[in-house]
Amino acid sequence: MPSRRKILLGTAAVIAAGVGAVAVLRRKPPPVRPPGVPLSAFDAKSTAEQVTAGINLAGRTVLITGATSGIGLEAMRVLAMRGAHVLGTGRTLEKAAAACAGVTGRTTPLALELTDFPSVVACAKAVQALGVPLDALICNAGIMALPQLEQVYGLEKQFVTNHLGHFLLVNRLLPQVQAAPQGRVVVVSSSALKWADETAIEWDNLSGERDYSANRAYGQSKLANSLFSLELARRLAGSATTSNSMNPGAVLTQLQRHAPAWAVALGNVVGPAFMKAPAEGASTVCYLAAHPGVAAVSGRYFIDCNPVAIGGNSESPELAAKLWTVSTELVREYLED
Repeated sequence: MPSRRKILLGTAAVIAAGVGAVAVLRRKPPPVRPPGVPLSAFDAKSTAEQVTAGINLAGRTVLITGATSGIGLEAMRVLAMRGAHVLGTGRTLEKAAAACAGVTGRTTPLALELTDFPSVVACAKAVQALGVPLDALICNAGIMALPQLEQVYGLEKQFVTNHLGHFLLVNRLLPQVQAAPQGRVVVVSSSALKWADETAIEWDNLSGERDYSANRAYGQSKLANSLFSLELARRLAGSATTSNSMNPGAVLTQLQRHAPAWAVALGNVVGPAFMKAPAEGASTVCYLAAHPGVAAVSGRYFIDCNPVAIGGNSESPELAAKLWTVSTELVREYLED
């Protein structure tokens, strides 16, 4: 039986290895900045409160999906603090109401289950019934790395939750966003988009049944987020409405709840030293939703409140257009009454 000292040493070694692995992931080359897009003075350490300092959002309405925890809850708190009327969604009305009750400012809870398309339609109708423009629609809710294949409507669940549900919601509410003086769609993507299959989107395997991989499926859904935002920006070109996607960075939230227990435990130990807190993770969301410096910027991918050109499949207009067509067919019966 191993001694207590050996167990402690072994545990320390695992933690040290985890720290080293995270540190290696963080040592990456400086991002490539796309020409002609203004840079901000903010960085990875900036908080949502800092990037919105001095901004008065009184009279504006913002919808945030997944506002019950993590960066969604922090974004709701900060945007409401700046004067916005924030519509915060949760998977149930009870969860959304509890989150809104803990925020100072004007908030309205809404039920939204992204895997249930009738629920998405009902949420959109509730927003439309308010009779006000949407100054920002933030697609934040998501699930990550389901250990086993789960399907909704015969499709892989992460693709439905992270992409299709938001695709349907945005299309139903786009007239409200376009009715705002300068409406904005903000789509939360991830660096995990690089985990997608080399074919980018597995058009012939959206069910996920062939060689399921939790990471690849999650990466595909995040790639779809960025491609959706890119095609939406193309369709909005020449108007005052913008669409951008962003990577919040590695943030300590409940998103990783489906990861193996050992990974969650390790993340809880090393995470605070190497990962962002929600206050920092929500900064780019709030920046894109509210800052005047990006009022005319559309079709870009942001990290740490600055535009980044990451190249590859995520910037392919052909893939973006095809994804829009395929997604439209998958939710067609729910797009119109």
